[in-house]
Amino acid sequence: MGQKTIMIPVFAALFFFMFAACNRQTGSKTSQLSSEDSLMNVKIKEFVSVKLTTDLTKLSEKEKQMIPLLIDAAKIMDDLYWMQVIGEKRKFLDSIPDSLTRAFAVINYGPWERLNGNKSFISGYMEKPAGANLYPGDMTKEEFAKWDNKDKTSQYSIIGRNEDHSLKNIWYHEAFRDKLDKASELLKKAAILAEDPGLGKYLELRATALVTDDYFASDMAWMDMKNNTIDFVVGPIENYEDELFGYKTAFESALLVKDKDWSLKLAKFAKFLPELQAQLPVDDKYKKEKPGTDSDLNAYDIIYVSGHSNAGSKTIAINLPNDEKVQMAKGSRRLQLKNAMRAKFDNILVPIANVLIDSTQKQNIKFDAFFSNVMFHEVAHGLGIKKTITGKGTVREALKEKYSSFEEAKADILGLFMTTQLIAKGEVKDISADDCFATFMAGLIRSVRFGAASAHGKANMMCFNFFADNDAFERGSNGTYKVNIDKMRLAMNKWSAIVLKFEGDGDYDGAKAYLETNGKIRETLQSDLERLKTANIPLDIIYEQGVNALGLTR
Repeated sequence: MGQKTIMIPVFAALFFFMFAACNRQTGSKTSQLSSEDSLMNVKIKEFVSVKLTTDLTKLSEKEKQMIPLLIDAAKIMDDLYWMQVIGEKRKFLDSIPDSLTRAFAVINYGPWERLNGNKSFISGYMEKPAGANLYPGDMTKEEFAKWDNKDKTSQYSIIGRNEDHSLKNIWYHEAFRDKLDKASELLKKAAILAEDPGLGKYLELRATALVTDDYFASDMAWMDMKNNTIDFVVGPIENYEDELFGYKTAFESALLVKDKDWSLKLAKFAKFLPELQAQLPVDDKYKKEKPGTDSDLNAYDIIYVSGHSNAGSKTIAINLPNDEKVQMAKGSRRLQLKNAMRAKFDNILVPIANVLIDSTQKQNIKFDAFFSNVMFHEVAHGLGIKKTITGKGTVREALKEKYSSFEEAKADILGLFMTTQLIAKGEVKDISADDCFATFMAGLIRSVRFGAASAHGKANMMCFNFFADNDAFERGSNGTYKVNIDKMRLAMNKWSAIVLKFEGDGDYDGAKAYLETNGKIRETLQSDLERLKTANIPLDIIYEQGVNALGLTR
C-alpha cells in the first residue's frame, strides 16, 4: 500500500498551508470571552484531567530508554496533525490573546469545538472545512471529480494547486519531508534498543514507511508482533478528519505498554471470529468473507497520545491496520486501552448512569461489561464484508465520507451481538447479557454527547434512535431510561442487518439519506443531555502525559 513516485516536486510545505487562509474570515482574531468566569472556563471544566502512567517495573532498562525517543516522534505527529487541520500550531495559538480560549483551542486542535458539532468558538473563523487543510479551500467536489489523476484518492497525499491553479497531488513524505525525516530517525534509534525482534523489525519498517508513504510492509510486521511489551502506533492512519471524501489519513500516535495478565485472558476470543461471522443476523451474501483468525486481543496502558488520537473524544481501544489487504491476510489487532477505559468509566459512565439509568438497572452498570462491549466493538470491525457485493469496490470506497459513521455503527452493534453470543456460550463469564445491555445503553448516552461532528457520535445517534423507535428502552416519568431486554435483543439483530446491508450493497445514497434523517439528537434526549451538564458530569477526559508524568528522566 502507498506510493513512492513523486509526481510534482515540492520545495516547501508552506506552499500547502497557504490554503489555510481560505478557512478564515477577515476581521478580529480576538476571542469572544476572556474573563475567568467566561464560557471558555466552563467549557474547559467539561474535561477531567487524567495522568497517563503505568507500572514501570515491568519494563527493562532499554525499554525505558526507548520511551523518550518514541514520545519525541509522537510530538512530531502532533505537529503534522496541526498542519493537516489548520496550519502551523504556534502561529495559530500565538494569534489568540486570551489564555483560556488558547487552552480550549489546544484541546480541540483548532478554533472548532469538536464535541459540539465543530462550531467555531473564536471570532473570525467560519465553520470547519469538510476537507480540513487537506485540499485547497476553494476546491469543489465537481472539480475534484473531473480531475484526471490516478493518485488523487491516495490516503497519503494532500491536494494542492499548480501556478496555473490546476490541482496537483503531493505525497505526505514530500510535503512534510523535514519532520518525517526526523521522526524516521527517532524510530530507527528506538529500534536499536528494542529487545523484542518483532518490535525492532516493525520500528525499522515504520521508519522507512514514514519517508516513502508505503505502509504495507510495516503493517504486516506490526501484525506479526506477539511478545512485545511496548507498542507504538504511529503515522497517518484514520480518515475521519477528511469529511469531504474520507480519503486522506491524519497523523497520530499512541504509545502503549502491554498488560500481559489481562492480555492472557483475552487471547482465546479470536478463534471464535469465523463462527460469529456465520451467526450474524443477516443474509448469507453479506457475510460470505472469512475473517482472519490470526487476529489478537491485548490489553494495554496508554502512556502517550498525539495528533488525531488526541483530538476530540479520546479513544479507549484501537483496531488496526485499516488496510483491507492486511486484514484479509492476517486479520487485525485489537488493543484495549485499559487505563483510559477505567478513567472514562469511573469519571463519566457511572455518573451518567446515576442520573439517567433506571434505579432497578444501576447494579447492571459494570466495568467488565463496559470493557467487553468496547473490546468486541473493535473485534467487530473485522466482521461483515470489506468488498461490496454490488461491484462498487470496497465498502470504504463505495460509502465515501459516510463510511466512518456506518463502520462505527457496525462495530458498535456487532460488538454487543458478539458479547451476548459469547456469554450464552459460557465463554465470557462474570457478567450477564443484562449487564451488557444496560451498560451499552449508558454508553450510548455517553457517546452521543460527542455530537454530530464525530463519526462515533453519529453512529451512536443512529443506534439510539433506532432503539427508541423499536421500543428497546422506555423513558420513565422521572426522566430515566430502562432497557427492555427482549426488545433490545430484537432491535440489536435488526439494526445489525440494516448496517451490514448498507455496507455490503455499497449504498451511498441510501446511507447518506438514512444518516441525515436518523443521525440527529432528538429533542427529548437533548434535554436529558442538558441535565448531565447541570450535574457537572465531564464530557470527556484530557491527558497529563510525558516523561515527567511517567517519572522518567532522559
